[in-house]
Amino acid sequence: DAILVSIPPDSGHDPALHAFADAIAAGPAHWIGYLSTIGVYGDQGGAWIDEATPPAPTHQRTRDRVAAEEAWLALGARTGKAVQVFRLSGIYGPGRNAFEKLRQGKAQRIVKPGQVFNRIHVDDIATTLAASLDRPRPGAVYNVTDDEPAPPQDVTAFAADLAGLPLPPAVDFDTASLSPMARSFYGENKRVRNRLIREELGVALAYPTYREGLRGLV
Repeated sequence: DAILVSIPPDSGHDPALHAFADAIAAGPAHWIGYLSTIGVYGDQGGAWIDEATPPAPTHQRTRDRVAAEEAWLALGARTGKAVQVFRLSGIYGPGRNAFEKLRQGKAQRIVKPGQVFNRIHVDDIATTLAASLDRPRPGAVYNVTDDEPAPPQDVTAFAADLAGLPLPPAVDFDTASLSPMARSFYGENKRVRNRLIREELGVALAYPTYREGLRGLV
């Protein structure tokens, strides 16, 4: 009855759609969800954005994401199936959070003035998907994110204090040891609104900010 696609694009196309488009079009699924990323908005200079903001991808991986979104939405328009796109912010939850990085000695308190990121707890992603299953809207695009875009160094410091773990020293972004992928994330700065999932789907986030999320995990 439903298909949830979480596979990232590969070589410029969506693997699931590439392999199974005909079977999906002919099959019984009435709800299709595609998990995308808020990375499709690119760099917005720290401005507030919502689903009406046009995508402005700055990397090939996010350009591929936009193409995948468009392909899934086109399948929905062509077949009459309810296809929804969910643009996720930084996912965290059990086994994937600031505490794990602190305990493993991998956490860095990187400081780049003005930089913020949105996050989303995995449980709140599940809640949003369940709400959409109950209220499908063909062609819908939703930002699935928390209420408070925050500087990453603040999240690390809050986690260290909660867990009684050593606080890593502050490191200037320009001199930080980062992979090219991690450094590219810092090149994009935006504040993402989640009003649509609340008003249309009736979602009440269990973890509206990183504080509630980390308290729940500690």
